[in-house]
Order: sequence, then structure tokens, then C-alpha cells
Amino acid sequence: MYLTRFRVNTARPGARRLLSAPQALHAAVLASFPGLLPGDGDDAEGPRVLWRLDHNARAEVFLHVVGPDRPDLTHLVEQAGWPVAAADPATPGWETRPYGPFLDRLETGGVWSFRLTANPVHYIRRKEGEPTKRTAHITPHHQLGWLLDDERQKRSGYRVLEKPAEKRLLPGGRTLQGRPHHGDAYEAVVRDQRELSFAKSAAGRGSPVHRVKIVTVTYDGRLTVTDPVALRRTLTRGIGKARAYGCGLMTLVPVAAEAGP
Repeated sequence: MYLTRFRVNTARPGARRLLSAPQALHAAVLASFPGLLPGDGDDAEGPRVLWRLDHNARAEVFLHVVGPDRPDLTHLVEQAGWPVAAADPATPGWETRPYGPFLDRLETGGVWSFRLTANPVHYIRRKEGEPTKRTAHITPHHQLGWLLDDERQKRSGYRVLEKPAEKRLLPGGRTLQGRPHHGDAYEAVVRDQRELSFAKSAAGRGSPVHRVKIVTVTYDGRLTVTDPVALRRTLTRGIGKARAYGCGLMTLVPVAAEAGP
């Protein structure tokens, strides 16, 4: 596995087109892997490609990619990077490093800072007897609750750290409706909510086009490793839905180095 970082040149029309079209960016990311056949990167059990956009500032957007092989992002540099600067072989326009050595360092009890962009959803039934419908969580309270779900954390191999009592500003408890409320008991924040809407056609020429709408949010926080094997799978296979649209990629950095990328 390899982890790659590419800085997007947001001043270029090609970059703006890719940033506004998750389908087009996903296709461009998959095209970076010469060894993948069409559809391989989305296979549930085969080679998986994950990506995420980090909007650090208006003109500072990074594309992070995790994939099974070393990618070639030349076409992305040509469309949305700095081709002249990339003419130097020492600075091809992106950074790639093997992911395996990092994944092998994960141990039970290790503490890391994390970032995750995800599509937090749940299933509801409006009327008795109706089939359930997948619906986005739209409030930070429920979006954080999605991340903190006990079964999801156990299955993913981590536990979000709790704050010491003296650092909590909002007490936990229950809402007016009597539902559990976590207050600010955890070292995690929800930010950068985005609503994506774009047209998508089914496979095959002439297939009907329908509109895809998803809500994404980014989580920043700290976690401890509870199951290194499960966490390695989480970091390379992703979490949640909409993984073809820039969701599900979690990255970790050492707590002592959290000021870095």
C-alpha cells in the first residue's frame, strides 16, 4: 500500500472542475494506477483506492490517496497542478511513500491524532411497514454520535479519547427528548460540512441519469488503538458510505507531530 499527497493548484480551471465534480475526481484518481482494471478500485474485497480532499485554506487544498500500488499522477499535474515546477524529477508534483512500515507500527494502546472525512448516515422508516431509507445526519451532535458509535469503533479498531473532566465545558446527559447527549466529553470535533449534488448515470450508454446527494463532514481528534489489525483494515479499506466520492479515508499522525500535514 502507498500513501500519496498532491497539492491542487486551485487557480487552474481544470482544478476547479475536478473539485466540483466528485465523480470526475474519482475517475482521475483511479486512472493514477496503471495496474488497476476498470472497477477494481471500488471492489469491496479487491484492491481499494481511497481519497480525501483537505481544504486547509482557500488556496491550499491537498488530495490524499491510499492505494495498492505506487500511483502516477502526471495527468493530475497537467490538469490541476504545476507542470513547469514538476519538470524537475526531484519534484514530480506529488509525494508518495510506502504505507506498510507505518501500518506495522500500530500497536494496541497507541495514541494518535486522526482526520477523517465521512458520510455519516442512518436508516429511518417514516411510516410503519415502509422500507427503511438511508438519510444523512445533518447536525454536529448526530454526526459526532455516528463516529462514536460503540460497534463502529470496535469494528474499526480504535477508541476516540475522552477529555479529562476538568477540560469539559459542556456536561453530557440527555436532551429534552430524553436521548443521550455526549456533551463535549470526547477529543473530537466535527467541521467543514459539505452538501454534494451531482448527476450520475448507471453503467452503459443511454442509461438514465439520476441525481446523487450526499452530506460529508470532516472529523479531527485523537484516538487510541484497540485492535491494530482492524485499524489497519480501516486505514486501507475506509469507513462508511460514499467512498467513491472522497469519503472514508482516515489518516493518523503522531500526537507529538500534529502540527505537520
